[in-house]
Amino acid sequence: LAFATILEEGVPIRITGQDVERGTFSHRHAVLRDVNTGKAYTPLQSLPQAKAAFEIFNSPLSEYAALGFEFGYNIQSGSRLVIWEAQYGDFINNAQAVVDEFIVSARDKWGQLPSLVILLPHGYEGQGPDHSSGRLERFLSMTVDNNLRVANCTTAAQYFHLLRRQAALLRVDPLPLVVMTPKSLLRHPLTISPLAAFTGGGWQPVIDRQPVPGEQELPPAETVRRMVLCSGKVYADLVSSELHAAHPETGKARVEQLAPFPTHEVRELLESYPNLEEVVWVQEEP
Repeated sequence: LAFATILEEGVPIRITGQDVERGTFSHRHAVLRDVNTGKAYTPLQSLPQAKAAFEIFNSPLSEYAALGFEFGYNIQSGSRLVIWEAQYGDFINNAQAVVDEFIVSARDKWGQLPSLVILLPHGYEGQGPDHSSGRLERFLSMTVDNNLRVANCTTAAQYFHLLRRQAALLRVDPLPLVVMTPKSLLRHPLTISPLAAFTGGGWQPVIDRQPVPGEQELPPAETVRRMVLCSGKVYADLVSSELHAAHPETGKARVEQLAPFPTHEVRELLESYPNLEEVVWVQEEP
């Protein structure tokens, strides 16, 4: 939906990465193939209302070369939404020099304005030590002077608005965007968004407490004495716990944008709880 609306608004899109045509698991299916003839069909290339080109390619499993090429493509074609996706977040390991020397440094070193989007499935997903983390901290440690956006969104609508915002900012405020995309949330009921969340609203850097399935209404703000701030899939673990309903004095809010850090939004959220005594940050990895 996000890609289709971006194309409708005249912004071309390029996506590369291992298995991006079908999706790294089962969340895209951008290219379909006839089982009898093998002929490929790309629905996003056949939208009658599209005003721009859509291209998507499976790239070799040489992340250093692939990401380096996409960086160069992005610099030469700044008005195009260029996206590189890792099948697992640790695949960025082999391309770390491209990140350090070019993606996060080009603005300061050479006055270049990259806006490359990097999608990194991350988190402890049960796929072994080499696939256990996209190492979010390595990107946060390189954010300085507004050189990078880092997001860890938890709902379909948030991802929709995040991609649309990135496309809208290509001309006016280009910055690379790193998005953590946990595989365990692909089919999780908590990530489902109502249609109204797509047609209205927009990107939310911070999401306050929300009722979860089975919860009739939220406890009043006055009852909250401890606020737990978290980001990404660990939110689903917290509100799915049997301890959630037993502790109405503990609120759980999500920081969806980690860089630039939404200081103003976090302050506003905390100030909306008059009896708050403690603020805790919770995460699922080192």
